[in-house]
Amino acid sequence: MDTILVTGGAGFIGSHLVEKLLLRDYRVIVIDNFNNFYEPFLKEQNLCEVESTCRKYNLKPSMLRIYRTDIRDKAELKQIMQNEKIDIIVHLAAMAGVRPSIEDPELYYSVNVDGTLNMLEIAKTQGIGRFIFGSSSSVYGNNAKVPFRETDPVDNPISPYASSKRAGELLCYTYHHLYQISVACLRFFTVYGPRQRPDLAIHKFSRQILQDQPVPFFGDGSTARDYTYVDDITAGICRTIDWLNCNPQKYEIFNLGNSMTVTLKDMVSKIEEVLAKKAKLEVLPTQPGDVIKTWSDNTKSRNILGYEPCTDFQKGIEAFAAWLKQMK
Repeated sequence: MDTILVTGGAGFIGSHLVEKLLLRDYRVIVIDNFNNFYEPFLKEQNLCEVESTCRKYNLKPSMLRIYRTDIRDKAELKQIMQNEKIDIIVHLAAMAGVRPSIEDPELYYSVNVDGTLNMLEIAKTQGIGRFIFGSSSSVYGNNAKVPFRETDPVDNPISPYASSKRAGELLCYTYHHLYQISVACLRFFTVYGPRQRPDLAIHKFSRQILQDQPVPFFGDGSTARDYTYVDDITAGICRTIDWLNCNPQKYEIFNLGNSMTVTLKDMVSKIEEVLAKKAKLEVLPTQPGDVIKTWSDNTKSRNILGYEPCTDFQKGIEAFAAWLKQMK
């Protein structure tokens, strides 16, 4: 039975992944610092749901271990490695968000670059031969060619967040080349679903509509995103783990998206429809750092990983809305 270390395992994507890994009979180690980027109690709730799943399926308590540690704290990380034997690292911990990264680029580089370097050093020193890095579609910038392919140039990121993620990919390649670590960098495309961070558009807009608050609507509504349901993302990560298990000493980058775009205007309309309530729009200028469109070409991830997203936007928004109303 392999032990998988998931950094950021109390977060949105991380907590869903931890559940899925436990149900696949992996032992899971979580590292998360429970920072105040958003309310830490929401991460506590995420872990409560994970622990509820463990009880429901009678999983042994020893299958899950949680460390409240910052990935920049080398001493703490060293201590954890003395206690645990790790087979695979799934590195999801990061400072997220384009707009906040413009306000505090130093923090984003400290966490996203230095933190990633620390995790790669752990992989090297502990002989952990399989490493998954959670990257982002933001690395493509305002790529004029759509949909985005892994072979497209990514030399022009338009936010510190995007450039920090690209830097992480490059570090991963360096450690693969020098130390023969098998690495998969996964470029996630606008993930949504239950437990989504409250600062992200679908969650934020839904709460504002339900509470009769104005919804900040940037630009003319024509910007578009490839919204990808969280279960499809975690399924893609699990397929990547299976691929790494069978393909030693590889380095690959994969898109994980829904391969379908939804405009800002249509996204708001869909939320209004599902919530049965109209939004009060506050029209604002386009924000610096925002890309015009994201769109994933999944050909490579489909052919190599067998990745196939199966949740359309309607069903995904309905599932998210049901969770949100339950949380009220």
